Amino acid sequence: MTQSTPISRIRLQGGPVGADLSPLETADDAEVVVAVGPDAVVDAAHTPNETPILAVDVGDDRQGTTREGLEAAAGALAEGAYRGVTHPVLGVDVDGERVGRAVLDVTLMTSEPARISEYALAAEGERLFDARADGVVVSAPLGSAGYGRAAGGPIVAPGGGLSVVPVSPFSTRANQWVVPGPLSLQVERDEGAVSLFLDGEERRQVHPAEPVEISVVDEFTCLRPLVSGSPELEKH
Repeated sequence: MTQSTPISRIRLQGGPVGADLSPLETADDAEVVVAVGPDAVVDAAHTPNETPILAVDVGDDRQGTTREGLEAAAGALAEGAYRGVTHPVLGVDVDGERVGRAVLDVTLMTSEPARISEYALAAEGERLFDARADGVVVSAPLGSAGYGRAAGGPIVAPGGGLSVVPVSPFSTRANQWVVPGPLSLQVERDEGAVSLFLDGEERRQVHPAEPVEISVVDEFTCLRPLVSGSPELEKH
């Protein structure tokens, strides 16, 4: 296993951590942002700098660590036992207009509970599915253990593409996809208003025939501590 540069200075974002992070120290010139919780991870990823992020409690400790594992993770960073993993930032356009960016997931959802709409997915010019469902969630790898997984989707490894999962589909045999992107979603028919959410924040309503284009527009680095039980350590 190749040793990385030991880390000594961190900045905490979100929290509280409830853990002893020594020998790491908080500092303005931090080498790593320890972002606790999904909101803190999203904020850190959107910050215009290249400081790596240690994601805490984003739903899957294979993407970072948990609060319970934070002390061991701090020790691993201090020893240089970690690896950097690149994650995408998704740009989202509706009908040709940029709406915003997402780090974890992009969701189309009927605004009223239990109202079904019809959605279509296309990637690289090929129509992949039509689904009648309450909504559709597109998850980046870092967010794939969150809402997408709760809707029945897979956990996607870093670099593995974007998962696309219908939410509460009308058919019990609705397809799920993992695609490299870019991709396009469209409301084909709505039986109620459909809202667009970026990382859980509602941005606007989407009407039939308004394409929602999702593409990778930027990237950021997360650190994965190599602690006891990590697959990378088990190989050595």
